[in-house]
Amino acid sequence: MSTNYSLTVVNNSTQYQDLCVYQKAVDLGVPDAMSLAWLTAPAWPGTTVRFNWTLDYSFVWSQNGSLQPGVTFQAQQTVPADPDNLNNNQVQFDFRDGAFRFVPGSAAGTPELGNLYIRELSTIPNASATVGIGMSNAGVFAVQAQPNMNLVFRPHPEYWVTAGTFQPGEVLDVEQITNEAPVPYDGTFDMVATLDSTNLWKITTGSA
Repeated sequence: MSTNYSLTVVNNSTQYQDLCVYQKAVDLGVPDAMSLAWLTAPAWPGTTVRFNWTLDYSFVWSQNGSLQPGVTFQAQQTVPADPDNLNNNQVQFDFRDGAFRFVPGSAAGTPELGNLYIRELSTIPNASATVGIGMSNAGVFAVQAQPNMNLVFRPHPEYWVTAGTFQPGEVLDVEQITNEAPVPYDGTFDMVATLDSTNLWKITTGSA
């Protein structure tokens, strides 16, 4: 059974805001992969939101055309994935009879444990769909789909929290996010992030 993680977010700012947890694509292994607004919830000042998740991965895709900040990624298919199982860490992305889909099949080369592979077949039209990986039933990273590509995702979760205006699955420009804070899970599975009246974060262990 997967380990349960939790993040309690306290909005002690003076504004109604969307609280957002996301991951960064640093060393992910897929060029041009973009972070998605992974877990989000609105919160009034003085209220608390609790996010919960597990390290259950998935392959996801969306037919949303061009991938750019502000676009919302809505998964149209979700296939369970396991980086520690060579039978479940790879999938093929196909386009047939006018529709996209994941199909069982191997990646190119020699797949390794610890990675997640999406092999995009020759049938994929350009700039029509995006593919990526999710965690705990929500998209985390996405990249523009192209024909004849073998994507190798090397997931190593690093969690970040921010506040502002966000939609679930929104493509983020992480370079433009200024009020963010890393949330390290070092030997613990419960963390607290508190946003104060000056919009600064305080990260502590435990649960509020």
